[in-house]
Amino acid sequence: MHESRDAGEYDYIIVGAGSAGCVLANRLSADPATRVLLLEAGGRDNWIWYHVPVGYLFAIGNPRSDWCLRTEPEPGLNGRSLGYPRGKVLGGSSAINAMIYMRGQAADYDHWRQLGLTGWGWDDVLPCFKRHEDHWLGATDLHGAGGEWRVEPPRVRWDILDAFREAAAEAGVPKVADFNTGDNEGSSYFQVNQKRGRRWSAARGFLKPVLHRPNLRVETGCLVEGLEVADRRCTGVRWRAGGLAHAARARGEVILSAGSVGSAHLLLLSGVGPGAQLREHGIPVVLDKPGVGENLQDHLQLRLIYEVAGVRTLNETYHRLHGRLLMGLDYALRRRGPLTMAPSQLGLFTRSDPARARANIQFHIQPLSLDKFGDPLHRFPAFTASVCNLQPASRGHIRLKSADPAAAPAIRPNYLSAEEDRQVAADSIRVARRIVAQPALTRFRPVERLPGPSVPSDDDAALARAAGDIGTTIFHPVGTAKMGLPSDPMAVVDARLRVIGLEALRVVDASVMPTITSGNTNSPTVMIAEKGAAMILEDARGR
Repeated sequence: MHESRDAGEYDYIIVGAGSAGCVLANRLSADPATRVLLLEAGGRDNWIWYHVPVGYLFAIGNPRSDWCLRTEPEPGLNGRSLGYPRGKVLGGSSAINAMIYMRGQAADYDHWRQLGLTGWGWDDVLPCFKRHEDHWLGATDLHGAGGEWRVEPPRVRWDILDAFREAAAEAGVPKVADFNTGDNEGSSYFQVNQKRGRRWSAARGFLKPVLHRPNLRVETGCLVEGLEVADRRCTGVRWRAGGLAHAARARGEVILSAGSVGSAHLLLLSGVGPGAQLREHGIPVVLDKPGVGENLQDHLQLRLIYEVAGVRTLNETYHRLHGRLLMGLDYALRRRGPLTMAPSQLGLFTRSDPARARANIQFHIQPLSLDKFGDPLHRFPAFTASVCNLQPASRGHIRLKSADPAAAPAIRPNYLSAEEDRQVAADSIRVARRIVAQPALTRFRPVERLPGPSVPSDDDAALARAAGDIGTTIFHPVGTAKMGLPSDPMAVVDARLRVIGLEALRVVDASVMPTITSGNTNSPTVMIAEKGAAMILEDARGR
């Protein structure tokens, strides 16, 4: 490589301007005496479909907005390879995701504390959630107001979703008002990160209001190629932008916020990871750290599709020209209607088996159906009941395919590799069928199109095979640089998110989760960044 252009020295260099990076940039640059550099490999969020909520249909799978990663062929999915969307823009995946505001369960965080991770219990993290929240109902014991992370109710309703909620109640799943109290068991309409019908990404909430700060420098189109390490201390980063090599030095800390794929990938490229894997690719071993890239967890969703009659769904509206025109008009004039829709509007948390200690499956209910994101909606009226295992036992990994920073790593989630997960998958399909069989829904004559009546409910093996055929990611990868005690050989960072064995380097994003949260993972990632920023500032004051 030619000599790098010197981009100067900063107190903090943040790699990745996604959900976590935008929060960190906001908090760490609040002191005007602190110089902060934020590097993003994607582009600016200057495309309409980043802001119209239904734009996820056009953003996911589009190389303009999505890194378009893919998993390796998955044995548990009967040899299928899945698209693995990751946001390629300021705001990261919060610019293309489902916009669902979900914290998870108090027991998730209390489990982290029980692992020895002091300060990560529910009572510890709740103030961090509230600190940046701007909830439409105002401040309460459980919610915050006036923060940067806007939370609103959905702006459209569907009779078919109301009917599903009634059917769930008939099947014993209670209606609840709020999923974000620490116990999310029950059914409710999802709260969303929107403001008056527009997507509220991390870039819009946390980054754009502080771009005027002269001590904050934001660079896009920067592919970070490696970390500079000297004497077990991270001293800076190097990246490529516009065909040129650049480098910057950190007098304080370097913080990786590139996500569960990106942060692990960059650690490996920089010689921090399993020594044998690094040597295989000719990368000098800076720190033999076997946990980097391991412990990958994700929520696998099973998409059950039901054709219905006598009730409106988005499918038929979408295929009528005047229907699309009316949707556009409703959005233009009132910021309401289907264009404001998150991918799922109704949520439901319950137990796949009554013996479970807490809710372990989540439904995302949609008044539409399609083969996959990016494909047109089906021409018959239908709804989709997607169900995912919230607490999977399967563990996967991220590994290098090449030492070339521009080459995507190998992503292997190992879905359904654990027998427990196959049982939960079979039970989940049975739960869905039990709900659909209730009187509130049978009046619409539902017919199961996927996986279909040829898969019997009393055959665990057939149901697990069907889960392998219809299962797909719900875009929640976590855990590849997990928090843990220094005595844990697979831990990558400690409870203060510092990389164990290196100075001046932290990871602050979803990759630090030791176990996945029981719900959508975006807002827990924002919380981790809020808490991580506070730790960074506390430690700086103590130095």
